[in-house]
Amino acid sequence: MSAIRQVVPLGAQWPGVDPFLFAVHHRDEFPPADGRTMRPAASLEGRSIGGDFSGKDGWSMYHGSEVPGFPQHPHRGFETVTVVLDGVVDHSDSLGAAARFGHGDTQWLTAGAGISHSEMFPLLDPDAPNTMELFQIWLNLAPEDKSAEPYFDMFWSEDTPVVVRGEKGSAARFRVIAGEIDGVRALDPPPHSWAARPDSHLAIWIVTLDAGVSTELPAFDPSATRVLYNYGGDLTVDTQRLGYDAAVLAPETVTVTAGPDGAAFLVLQARPIGAPVVQQGPFVGTTRQDIVTAMEEYRAGVFGAWHLERNDPVHPHEETRFARYPDGSERRPVGSR
Repeated sequence: MSAIRQVVPLGAQWPGVDPFLFAVHHRDEFPPADGRTMRPAASLEGRSIGGDFSGKDGWSMYHGSEVPGFPQHPHRGFETVTVVLDGVVDHSDSLGAAARFGHGDTQWLTAGAGISHSEMFPLLDPDAPNTMELFQIWLNLAPEDKSAEPYFDMFWSEDTPVVVRGEKGSAARFRVIAGEIDGVRALDPPPHSWAARPDSHLAIWIVTLDAGVSTELPAFDPSATRVLYNYGGDLTVDTQRLGYDAAVLAPETVTVTAGPDGAAFLVLQARPIGAPVVQQGPFVGTTRQDIVTAMEEYRAGVFGAWHLERNDPVHPHEETRFARYPDGSERRPVGSR
């Protein structure tokens, strides 16, 4: 029996399987910054400012007009899990939380009953290109948790488990965002997350393999679904070669082997919630009426009211990685940079 049940070519937005709504992978080779303005030192001519997903010259402005990124926008009824491998993100939200995070950090945001936030990509280096690489994963909430109080948390890279199999130059590395592997567990997810339920079997791993390395993905509970998203190099799953594809895997142990240039892939795994999903833009419910109510309440300022002067705030250039929580407390990683 094949280890792969289905293969789907990847596009700009990666398809999700319940409870994952979808995932996106952004990699931008931004130019040097224009001094300390944190803006690109390059012409924006030819870009659709406010909606630039062109990838022109290897980067996009997204919805940013001066600094790349995503100015304030609302969410309701699900979670965003944002893992930044390179570069930094400046976060601000309607709860009063703020952060600058990157270099392997993860921000986990339970939108629940509703929140607005901005995610801007400040360019900090005026003398060299500014590389940005991140994943954002949209994870649904169970119906009984869709009205949970919004929840913001930061998982610093220094605290995030990384399981290494093998020696330098011939290793497999598992960055464990959720779940566990080889007996190593991730940090605790937010309390209302589907990931907080042990019987959800939820896992989020970012895996890199050195050139030619083979390793095993362990068997998993058959009530769950595991999807492998291959985004970095040729990869063979048992005997089947994958390009830039998503593969739905059987629950048995499988062997993955990198090509001559190595490989990198994302693994999303969980037992389905099994509830209806109705999504429109930034709102996710179980009925159409949920979406109508969300739109009405957002317009009325019931949730997500924005009190900052700008819709696209960035933190001072000299700021290092930090997280300020809605209660005013502040945390920084050891050795923040």
